[in-house]
Amino acid sequence: MSEQANQQITTKFNEIAEKYDSQRRKLIPCFDDFYQTATSLVHVDHASPRILDLGAGTGLFSSYALSKYPNAQITLIDLSQSMLDIAKRRFGETLATMTYMAADYSIFESSEPFDCVISSLSIHHLEDQAKQDLYKRIFKLLKPGGVFVNADQIQGSSPFLDQLYRSDWVAKVEATDLTQEALQAAYERTKLDKMAPLDQQLNWLRTCGFIDVDCVYKYFNFVVMYARKQAV
Repeated sequence: MSEQANQQITTKFNEIAEKYDSQRRKLIPCFDDFYQTATSLVHVDHASPRILDLGAGTGLFSSYALSKYPNAQITLIDLSQSMLDIAKRRFGETLATMTYMAADYSIFESSEPFDCVISSLSIHHLEDQAKQDLYKRIFKLLKPGGVFVNADQIQGSSPFLDQLYRSDWVAKVEATDLTQEALQAAYERTKLDKMAPLDQQLNWLRTCGFIDVDCVYKYFNFVVMYARKQAV
């Protein structure tokens, strides 16, 4: 990701950090199904998995993963230190199994592989080539048999569908009790979006070598994608 793009995203999400969690449920019309499905797919065969959360923000997805695997070792990466500060408050800074990194996850490397890589509402901020490069990186970061769960937003497969998705979302968030200021801030953040069609992204994952690639959940442009690395 370019330095300018990183800075734009960091600034926007630093601004919203304190209010982020309280607004999530109102800005994601399918909130419960979206996160419950994603959490269900975080599935490993032992009690202390190594989990990497890309674009972890305030640690929302990580909190669901931790509730499922209380002994998990989770690394949270996000550009926004302010968002990670909220995550530290969420989990308590003394929780030794949590590692926080204010960094660009698109260049993250690790000598020790992960059982699971997760991400929610983040990868759609990357340009298409950067998404493809990231998917290749994720494949390398996973252990054999490891899984990737991406709860994200996608572009409609036609201009008509894309507008349909946008109109539905606007109508639903306008019907909440969010203030006009909060709504405008949310609309401004969508200008950072660089969404790609679902089928294209599933194909990119297959090209990287992932198997069992699927869209397990879809609500307009909110989707949960799943991909697995072949076990040895």
